[in-house]
Order: sequence, then structure tokens, then C-alpha cells
Amino acid sequence: MTNEPFTLYKLIILYMLGRVDFPLTRSQIADFILEKDYTGYLNIQSAIAQLCEGNLITEQSIRNRTQLFLTEEGRSTLSYFGNRISPQIKADVDQYLKEKSFLLKEEVMTTADYNKSSDGDYRTHLLVKENNVPLLELSLSVPTEELASSICQKWEEKNQNIYQYVVEQLF
Repeated sequence: MTNEPFTLYKLIILYMLGRVDFPLTRSQIADFILEKDYTGYLNIQSAIAQLCEGNLITEQSIRNRTQLFLTEEGRSTLSYFGNRISPQIKADVDQYLKEKSFLLKEEVMTTADYNKSSDGDYRTHLLVKENNVPLLELSLSVPTEELASSICQKWEEKNQNIYQYVVEQLF
């Protein structure tokens, strides 16, 4: 593979991150690129790794999701080299983000994680954010890892109902 297509893959990733005001996950970026058949999965993961190594993006892992954030260096690189992305690819990205923005944002603004505490219990940390501002944070201490994992899975499914319930009860 020549360097030119690989550079394009990295620019597409930077462009996607530059077009949203929230992080995207590795899988969200891969879904778009694979759907458009621009390249394969391994190239996408390699491009993301190189962008991280070059400090153009940063990543934060929460359970089974890795969220990607555009750095200032990445933003600067995109402004300098963004013209190397064809107008058609930019239009594809913009259309994808327009159609799926709500779902993409909801997926990354709701997090659930757990860890083992020093007393042997497992602590879950459940969070709903909007514009990177926490709307609701909830921590639960449970006796088993299986229960903590189950709570995290259910949070991803039911967080909107739980948030609505809490707001209705408190306001």
C-alpha cells in the first residue's frame, strides 16, 4: 500500500472528529469508513494508532468503548491538509454525521464503568453528559463483578428512562 491512501484515511478520521462537538468511538469511525468501503478494518485501526502516536488525537477507554478526541495539533493538521480530502468524501462524512448525529452523540455521552474497590466490592460509575457537562452521575457499590457488569449493560439500555424518572421525582 502506498502512503497516499493511508494519509487519506488519517485525514478522514481527523475530519470526522473535527465535524462534531463530542468524541467519536473507534467503532463509529470504523462503521462509516467500512460502510463507504474506503479501506479495511486493520488499516483504520493502524491509522488511529498512528494519529494517537503523533498526538493528533487522544483516546479514552471506558469498558468496551474507546472514545477519540481531536487535539489542537490534530485540528491544526486538519486545517493545513484538509484540502486533500475530496469534496465527495467530505460530503459523505457530513451526510453520515447529519443522519446519525443524535445516535452517535447519545452513544458517547452515556457511559458506564465499574472497578473493584479496596473493600472487595465493585463500584459502578454511571454517567449521562450533555455538551461534556455531567447531567447525572450515579455510583453504586455491589458485591459481585457479574452484578456490576449487568448494571452497566442495563444503564446503556435504560439511562434515558432513569434520568427522566430522577428529574420527575426531584423537580
